[in-house]
Amino acid sequence: MKRFILLAIAATISTAAVAAPETYVIDSNHSMPRFSYSHFGYSTQLSRFDKATGKIVIDRAAKTGSVDVTIDTTSVNTGFALFNEHIQGEDFFNTAKFPTATFVSKKMNFEGDKPVSIDGTLTIKGVSKPETLTVTSFMCMPHPMLKKDACGANATVVVKRTDFNMSKHVPYVSDEVTITLPVEAVKQ
Repeated sequence: MKRFILLAIAATISTAAVAAPETYVIDSNHSMPRFSYSHFGYSTQLSRFDKATGKIVIDRAAKTGSVDVTIDTTSVNTGFALFNEHIQGEDFFNTAKFPTATFVSKKMNFEGDKPVSIDGTLTIKGVSKPETLTVTSFMCMPHPMLKKDACGANATVVVKRTDFNMSKHVPYVSDEVTITLPVEAVKQ
């Protein structure tokens, strides 16, 4: 019996020693942040950004992690070239001066073994605000095609355009914007 207890303790200690943070690089081909807003109350408009980069560091055993995402705001895709130019103008993203938006976090909040929210700083148009992303799905497993470990997640947050100096057409075009961040990342 003593031997069994000692083996169990040794296994626990060696597992704890092996657990360490893992770094995952965002796959830009499968990570296209989206944003949606009410257009005059008629409909909800949905647009996306075609380029995002960054990394996720996660230690599932310690239930800690960080996220660093950079969105290329010049890659905004509304479905219409003229509207893309309008959204990139000074009244909105002002991409000539602010070509990126970022979300940087040092804190993941877990329930059980999965992250449920991520506290961090969202910077858009040079304005930084604390925001919490709600994680709506999360999964890690070996990627069937890449033959490497990968993680995927969807996270969302609702922000106000006026907080980021983008108040044109408020309240006709809603102040509240839902940002959805679908991410796939491959282990380094």
